[in-house]
Amino acid sequence: MAAEVAADSLFSGPDRGLLENAVLHHDNGLITSITEASPPMTGPRSLILPAFVNAHDHARPTASSFGALGMPLESWILRSALGTPVDPYLTAASALARSARAGCAAMMVHYTRPSGTMPLVEEAKAIARAASDVGIRIAFALAVRDQNPVVYGDSEPVLSQLSSDDRRTIEELFVRAPMSPKTYLELTDAIASAIAGPKIDVQLGPAGVQWCSRPLLEAVAENSAQTGRCIHMHLLETIHQRAWADANFPGGVVSYLRDIGFLSDRLTLAHCIHARPDEIEMIATSGARIVTNFSSNLHLRSGLAPIAAAHRCGCAIAVGVDGLALDEDDDILREMRLVQMMHGGLGFERTWTASEFLALAIANGRKATGAPGSGALMSGAPADFVTVDLDRLDRDQIMPVDPIDLLFARGNASVLRDVVVDGRLIVSEDRCTGVDLSAIERELRGIYRANARQLSPFERAWPPLSASLHSWFEAQLDCR
Repeated sequence: MAAEVAADSLFSGPDRGLLENAVLHHDNGLITSITEASPPMTGPRSLILPAFVNAHDHARPTASSFGALGMPLESWILRSALGTPVDPYLTAASALARSARAGCAAMMVHYTRPSGTMPLVEEAKAIARAASDVGIRIAFALAVRDQNPVVYGDSEPVLSQLSSDDRRTIEELFVRAPMSPKTYLELTDAIASAIAGPKIDVQLGPAGVQWCSRPLLEAVAENSAQTGRCIHMHLLETIHQRAWADANFPGGVVSYLRDIGFLSDRLTLAHCIHARPDEIEMIATSGARIVTNFSSNLHLRSGLAPIAAAHRCGCAIAVGVDGLALDEDDDILREMRLVQMMHGGLGFERTWTASEFLALAIANGRKATGAPGSGALMSGAPADFVTVDLDRLDRDQIMPVDPIDLLFARGNASVLRDVVVDGRLIVSEDRCTGVDLSAIERELRGIYRANARQLSPFERAWPPLSASLHSWFEAQLDCR
């Protein structure tokens, strides 16, 4: 259906600047034209922007609700098992709706923790249905790991510190027979056959080099080269992963990935916090992207990624929430602001302007999630855009201020008015139109609360497990 949206200003990209008194016309999911409003706009002021992208996420509930607070990743990732999806559709719908409400047209679902309540293809279908109901584009990658389920090495020293009952609880949760590379690739093909489409890009999802054997990584690289399927993987997120990589890949872990054909423009790497300059150069040269997840890195005390340096050497940078935005609200706009503030320059030297950063984060995010186009608003481009309440953003209205600069000074999801994806209005005045997010979250909370008593064995095992993990990982660093 043909429609039009008028605004006081429209931002298409840094090269074209702001268009004043603009009317965006769209039909059948595409922008048909952008014209000038005549007479000029009156009434509440608004700004049209390209829709945002959450380029790295896992579509899970908020981890803090399960006591996963202020922990390093190596403890947090085990503790967050308490948030395993109790209903794949509801869990995904809540996460996808929160991203949509924050202005995202697309989101990466690196699915690291299946519910275990249904076959994996059926679980993927449930997530695809949630995405369709919300109206958001997704990339879906079933995460795979075939080694190091508890620590980065032999788990016996950790498990032996537990009582027999506690050890049994932990082993039942985390220690399982690994999936073979062949089975994983066949499963990914089956998921793609079931859910792939114009708004769903199915990708390969090795969890990370410390969790994946060389045969698995090499099989994924070969399959990606043969099929053109994209890969999404964590890399060098923590100091402990850096230490493990150096011990197990003395020739360099990124050099190894390059040599097996893993690095290419089909690859998106999350984090890369502890990547070294030569490794960043290799990633940039290959055309692969890095997704930075600033707040998640702060929550998990993982460190600050070399994002400005990566950008300067030509690496494509995108931004993700990783399920741990600053306030655990999936606010990708605040997340982009934090990345811009931290990495945008020092003193009088700029890494990029706010407009340049906004455009590159969106364009690289769309590439990472398989969404079409660069996000730039122009005739023939996908109709993926957000409208911002300029009166709320520019609440003082004392003198003219560049609205993009103002957006990066004080903007967050509360200033968004509407979100349109593929020509469909998926958020109107902070309300998701396709799902009832409040009702979904109430239902999820009720299920989790009812199931809480089943978590008591894990809760009992947690203190000794946490202490044993701490000792094990600290000992690995001391051995360097």
